[in-house]
Amino acid sequence: MNANTDGEKPSHQSTTAQQPEMPLVEHLLELRNRLLKMVLAVVICFAAIYPFANELYLWLSEPIRSLLPIGQTMIATDITSPFFAPLKLALFLSVFAAIPIILYQLWSFVAPGLYAHEKRLAFPLLFTSVILFYLGAAFAYFVVFPLVFGFFTAIGPEGIVELPDISSYLNFVLKMFFAFGVAFEIPIATILLILSGVTTPADLAAKRPYVVVGCFVIGMMLTPPDIISQTLLAVPMWILFELGILFGRLAVREVAETDESPSE
Repeated sequence: MNANTDGEKPSHQSTTAQQPEMPLVEHLLELRNRLLKMVLAVVICFAAIYPFANELYLWLSEPIRSLLPIGQTMIATDITSPFFAPLKLALFLSVFAAIPIILYQLWSFVAPGLYAHEKRLAFPLLFTSVILFYLGAAFAYFVVFPLVFGFFTAIGPEGIVELPDISSYLNFVLKMFFAFGVAFEIPIATILLILSGVTTPADLAAKRPYVVVGCFVIGMMLTPPDIISQTLLAVPMWILFELGILFGRLAVREVAETDESPSE
């Protein structure tokens, strides 16, 4: 018993000893350095991506350009759009590509204040959140866009020439990327709610009917007013919610085993 107490004292003393050694000014300086590294990562990515901005825009617009009738193409209604649309895309892709570095810097700033079991759970959640965001954007591009644009181009009245504006199209797809990227973070949000004690896997499972309705309501709010895109967002959200409950149970079990191990 004394051995366990003696073994625990140094860790508690070292934890409390870190408080006076790291005053507020040093915390702010550390935060500034982390933010500068984030900005630098975005700038480097932008410098590498911008020379290919026009080619990337052509790749991004391929889902709708491939559906336009022969002889029709996209247009620019604003004289500055041919410059600012690729520039905006390059900036968005720079942030998109720098997300792992940005999250790593946030992790490095927060990690010293976490307990060992919190670190074991936080890093996998951080890594998984990045992968899920990328998967959400990829799902939107490869699955949702062809179906949604195919629906829009086929439902228009006869005699109407469809000439999509490059700026309007870019704003639309960026909104869809963000919506699906955030929607794919549902398992992470579910696990965090469970681990924080706000709810339990059993409570979430009991509220499943309300969650399904909520998924369709969110799909209706975040996607165009058609049943295809709403369903394509709502169904993955529901599936990801179920995965969140499953992994939430596993995370609770892991925390319980970790809490019991010192007493043994």
